[in-house]
Amino acid sequence: MLAVKIVHLNTYDGNGGAGRAVLRLNKGLRNLGADSDIVCLYQFDQNSNVEAISSSVPRRLHALINILAERFLIKPFLKSNAIPFSLQRFGLSPNYLKILRDADIIHIHWINHGFLAPDQIRQLSSLGKKIVWTLHDSNPITGGCHVRYDCMHFKNECGNCPVLKRPGRNDLSHRTWLAKYDAYTGVKFDFIAPSTWMGDRTREASLAKGKNVHVVSNALETDVFRPTDKTSCRNEFGIDPGTVVILAGYMPSKSDRHKGFPELLDTLRHLAGRPSTDQTKYLLLFYGSDGSDIKFDIPINYRFVGKIKDDSVLVRLYSLADVFLFTSLEESMGYTALESLACGTPVAAFRTSGVTDVVLHKRNGFLAELYDTKALAQGIEWIIQQNENGDLSKSARDWAVQNFSLNVIAQRHLDIYQQL
Repeated sequence: MLAVKIVHLNTYDGNGGAGRAVLRLNKGLRNLGADSDIVCLYQFDQNSNVEAISSSVPRRLHALINILAERFLIKPFLKSNAIPFSLQRFGLSPNYLKILRDADIIHIHWINHGFLAPDQIRQLSSLGKKIVWTLHDSNPITGGCHVRYDCMHFKNECGNCPVLKRPGRNDLSHRTWLAKYDAYTGVKFDFIAPSTWMGDRTREASLAKGKNVHVVSNALETDVFRPTDKTSCRNEFGIDPGTVVILAGYMPSKSDRHKGFPELLDTLRHLAGRPSTDQTKYLLLFYGSDGSDIKFDIPINYRFVGKIKDDSVLVRLYSLADVFLFTSLEESMGYTALESLACGTPVAAFRTSGVTDVVLHKRNGFLAELYDTKALAQGIEWIIQQNENGDLSKSARDWAVQNFSLNVIAQRHLDIYQQL
């Protein structure tokens, strides 16, 4: 293996899907003997073995101001909070760090919330390093939005943005696009997309013109996320063995509209209305909230199990479930769907974006056409019926291990680094 030193840049140390993806990739690379480290803007866990550029009090204050400015100053410009959108006017350069100056490869990940604005991305080129950039959402190739839905303005120069209150040819999205274009033109780097869908969209993007685009999925610790005895897991949570358990993440906030929460509720209403459904035997488990004062108009039982910070608890939740319901409308890959498959629990999802690389229709789950909640309800029932002998569960586990384990994904990244 060619000896290279890799430094990953991400805004947070393990917070959010991108943060976890970076920690997992870093672990996989180290497992293979690579010299790999992470630099973040803001460190939540002081024991995360991540170097933060906000380690001193003044820089930590600077980082906090950047984070708050990027998160809240954009709000007056937006029609609603339904689509995440970044202002990208504030940044904090990490170029002074010795760990970055000693690197051979700089691997950019999710750098919004005031870490790397276009100016700081351009400044990275002064270090003379090889650079790659993983797209954990669509923001690097747009004029500000993180989720595009069916907007195709990213193929040109953005502008007339449907997210903004005052769209126009030279609106905020177009000006942000110009700033990114100037920065990207001055920096030579490759993009890495975590799914075939994201790779295809990146190749279409005007901001990716002339850039190489590789497709490599995010990694998962399949030795941690693995099947656990269903009976003992259900006993732990006080769930009867004969109950049909549907597990889902709870993401109802306005800025998480792309998570498809209204579609999730609609799917469950269709499921409850099917002639073959015995509503008394179904239980919907939500993780991500304690459910205080939350009530839904759905005709099946549901429970909240709170926010899960311990992977071992999350593994037991996946393992006790019969189906994981994943109703996201757009995802770069779909991490929670992959976690469920690794634990042997089939997934019911929409046929959209990056999740189609993870969930294989009628092989480890069921894919319904986007927004077709009636078909998704049928898919839940299909999974329950077809998985009585455990074949879907075995297929789910095998697929996750063979294609998404740490060493597999880390080696694919090493191949790209070595090409550079």
